[in-house]
Amino acid sequence: MSLSYSIREGLAGFKRAKFAFIAATSATAVALVLIGMFMLMSFQTNQVTTWLKQRVGEVEIFIEDVEDPVAEAIHARAAVVPGVADAEYISKEQATQVFQAEFGEGAEIFMDEPFLPASVRVHVEPSYANPDSLQMLVAEFSEWNRVSEVVFNQPLLVKVQRNLRLITLAGFLLGLLVVLAALFLVGNTIRLTIYARRLLIRTMKLVGATDAFIQQPFIVEGVAQGIMAGAGASALVWLLYGAMSGYMPHLGVSFWTLLLIGLVIISLGALLGWLGSFFSVRRFIKHVALH
Repeated sequence: MSLSYSIREGLAGFKRAKFAFIAATSATAVALVLIGMFMLMSFQTNQVTTWLKQRVGEVEIFIEDVEDPVAEAIHARAAVVPGVADAEYISKEQATQVFQAEFGEGAEIFMDEPFLPASVRVHVEPSYANPDSLQMLVAEFSEWNRVSEVVFNQPLLVKVQRNLRLITLAGFLLGLLVVLAALFLVGNTIRLTIYARRLLIRTMKLVGATDAFIQQPFIVEGVAQGIMAGAGASALVWLLYGAMSGYMPHLGVSFWTLLLIGLVIISLGALLGWLGSFFSVRRFIKHVALH
């Protein structure tokens, strides 16, 4: 009986205080849109970070002057080493074409047989794209027979790692700021809606209603508002992403990722509604004057 009453009264609260309902739902939706857009940016940043680590974490294995089957065997062996994402074999002919394309006319005067050896270009997995892991891979490749030299751009990798740490820290602080602002906005709005019904709370206290009995309808109302605000915010985030992807086609977020973000936003809306209602009502009940 108590649960059905709480649900019925909680939903009926929408009609009794339409302005408060619209204000609370709109404020929650705005906060959730901010969180949703931050989630989208974080996901996109993570994709760019993964791609950048793979590009910077590149190792070049230069092979001695051997027959093609031997060089291809080194390529096949490098491709299955733990931590290697993919390996590309570059023959002498391909190296010549790359050199001529990069240096243009007159490049042939710098070329001779030992100058452009065959090589294997290795891209490591993002978890291996750090100086220590690459040093171990370079040491392992260097011990192989028929390998003349193994190189990677260590200074660039160290610089990229340092910058990525700064970006991650800045993103964490920004995300924390967005969440705190959302909590503050939602909490204050729900507190105002509860204050607008202070006479109802006082009357219920006077007739002997328990604190839990008074709280339940407000909590149901807060959760319902949060779910509706989350659904609206999810739709708006999807629309904003669609508009942005029209101008920035390189944005790569799948349908399932967008669906997951939408479900997270709706869940956060329900959680924010519950937290805001629970603490605001409890605090108001304790301080309500009965005389």
